[in-house]
Amino acid sequence: MKGLLQCVVLAVAISAASTGFTQTYPTKGKPIRIVVPYAPGGVADLLSRIVGQRLGPQYGTQIVIDNRPGAGGHVGGELTAKSAPDGYTLMLGTTTHNAAYAMYSKLAYDPPKDLQPIVLLAESQGVLLVHPTLPVKTVKEFLALARSQPGQLNYASAGPGSATHLMAELLKMVGGIKLTHIAYKGSGPAMIDLVSGHVETMVENVSTAAPHVKAGKVRALGVTSRKRDHNLPDVPTIAEAGLPAYEAVPYYTMSTAAKVPQDIVRKLAVDIDAIVRHPELATRWNELGITPLGGTPEAAVKRNALETATWTKVIKTANIRAD
Repeated sequence: MKGLLQCVVLAVAISAASTGFTQTYPTKGKPIRIVVPYAPGGVADLLSRIVGQRLGPQYGTQIVIDNRPGAGGHVGGELTAKSAPDGYTLMLGTTTHNAAYAMYSKLAYDPPKDLQPIVLLAESQGVLLVHPTLPVKTVKEFLALARSQPGQLNYASAGPGSATHLMAELLKMVGGIKLTHIAYKGSGPAMIDLVSGHVETMVENVSTAAPHVKAGKVRALGVTSRKRDHNLPDVPTIAEAGLPAYEAVPYYTMSTAAKVPQDIVRKLAVDIDAIVRHPELATRWNELGITPLGGTPEAAVKRNALETATWTKVIKTANIRAD
């Protein structure tokens, strides 16, 4: 009987401890930082700001967007991984942190061990772009040109291991072409150089590319998913335009340090899930060219595992090294 009483007391103590964080989190007025591991202007940056604008008033505190570009997104990843495990530092996680770390052998942190996903935010489509001066108007013409000039065409990306980098590397692998990679500290500066003609091509997210396409500053050849994008309805998919084996879908999570207590993680997951699924944001998501996801931490972990297997294969096949 005494042993049973001790077990009950212990269970109550554990329960109280496990819920203590949730009862005090977040402290009203204590800022929450969302680290964006890229320069301002890309999908990751815009997505984090939209979530922050809704989460701040709900929690009665300020949401600080902290852009920390560098090392293909891993400057921000390391900062988040080594932050205090109290739930006040979050990160807009991308394919870089969630699935494409096999290209690095000397990172200052271990993404799958030192970070944990809170919730899936959204997924998007990429689009193969070229500068208008490049004499190609279709995916087949682009592939033919690239094959005739191995390594002479430069492509921009948001940084090593970013979704824009990996989508282009998959194109190289499936299309049997050689392109020279020019890495930037985010999609914003990469797009600036594509528009100005300093690089010839780029695989960019539809949301940030569409205005430039419609303005005639860049030419769109094909989108990366299996379905056309409503923002660029006249642009075929890369699969239907000549490479049936090609498909790439960038995705985004809200993540945090691995040791943040699970009750805080689950509270954040529930609250952010409600934000991304809110009907009032449907139009905004359409404008950005992204599909909201949401869900549980477990669903995010599962997606990360599947994507890691896919992109590790691409990285090893293409022998991509970023250090």
